[in-house]
Amino acid sequence: MRDLSLIVAAVIGLACQPAHAQTTDRTIDEIKTETLARAQTGAYPALGIQPGDASEALGRIKSRDPDEWAAAWSAVADTYSAKAKAASDPKEADVNFVRAWRLYYFGQWPAPTSPGKLAAYQKAVDAYLQHARYFDPPLEVVHIPYGDKEIVGYLRLPPHAPRPVPLVLAISGLDSRKETVSETYAAAIPEGIGFFAVDSPGTGQSPRKADETADQIYSRVLDYLATRPEIDKNRILVHGQSFGAYWAAKLAHTEAKRLVGAVTQSPPIHRTFQPDFFRARMYTREYLFDYVPASLFVYGMKSADELIAFLPKMSLQAQGLLGRPTAPILVVGGTRDTQVPIEDLELLINSGIDPREAWINPAGGHMGRTADAWPDPVIFRKIILPWEVRHLNAIAGAKTAGAP
Repeated sequence: MRDLSLIVAAVIGLACQPAHAQTTDRTIDEIKTETLARAQTGAYPALGIQPGDASEALGRIKSRDPDEWAAAWSAVADTYSAKAKAASDPKEADVNFVRAWRLYYFGQWPAPTSPGKLAAYQKAVDAYLQHARYFDPPLEVVHIPYGDKEIVGYLRLPPHAPRPVPLVLAISGLDSRKETVSETYAAAIPEGIGFFAVDSPGTGQSPRKADETADQIYSRVLDYLATRPEIDKNRILVHGQSFGAYWAAKLAHTEAKRLVGAVTQSPPIHRTFQPDFFRARMYTREYLFDYVPASLFVYGMKSADELIAFLPKMSLQAQGLLGRPTAPILVVGGTRDTQVPIEDLELLINSGIDPREAWINPAGGHMGRTADAWPDPVIFRKIILPWEVRHLNAIAGAKTAGAP
């Protein structure tokens, strides 16, 4: 990487070439083995799922049928939902709602591509909102008109911070949801920072499928946030994870005047969308399973060939955005990522004239993660949130210094 200062992860291991993509997706037995292994280590996407719950759900699954998958995880989740509703102790109820939410969410993973998975997703949202009833400060479910539909987001603001407060627009990824992002960003509240969590296009409750202009959703969100007097419209950052990082990187260019910074965590920029790369990563074992069905669902397409033909339009380079002025950007990722190649991160880092900051884990995979030293929560707690706090505080200090 050239002409910039890199903040490089202090991890053991040398940079090496990305792992070779597999030629076929996992069998159901391989999925079950890998899922349990990830639950036992707290690895994505089984983060927060108890190994015993995973073992019980997996024991019910005999095939790759998506409805069978959803039913198995939902059956386990139902027991915790029932315990939560029967509990007289609010803490006991909350713990059980959280376990139910995580299990329902995993029942729809990676996308609600069948009736059973859609039902699991709806139950996941319901369980999460039951969990949110115990939040202090409260979670506000926001409905923003968008054509004949609406954008649904979760807003939480620190209760005792001076108004107006800084805020992070937090965008989920291909298979994460605003609920998972909201849970992560609870850690920002004690720092005096609010957040607005929202789904990526084509996921969750998003009002439209993904295409090269779907960033219009987030421009509309920024319009809305500017109307809230308790939010400092001059101190809004965006953070996107994986597919969400694509939108964060794009917004850093298209909304540079309304954003004071962007955290892009494994951002697809150009190479990710090229046909040869997509074909090579279709069955990467870094992704648990069903990457192609999830991608087709997100874009609203019927076949891999149709999607492959369309994807080059998503490239920020093809759209002529790279090189334009941007908001300050922090790029986070891993050299061994098989889903978003390191060259995409390098392209973003080295484009334009505005300095970038970067945290690159030479031993890390997607999102910069490793299962041992750098799982997702650690990267957020040690790298992303501190950068956001420093950046927003520096802007506040500059505004105070410039005041008459």
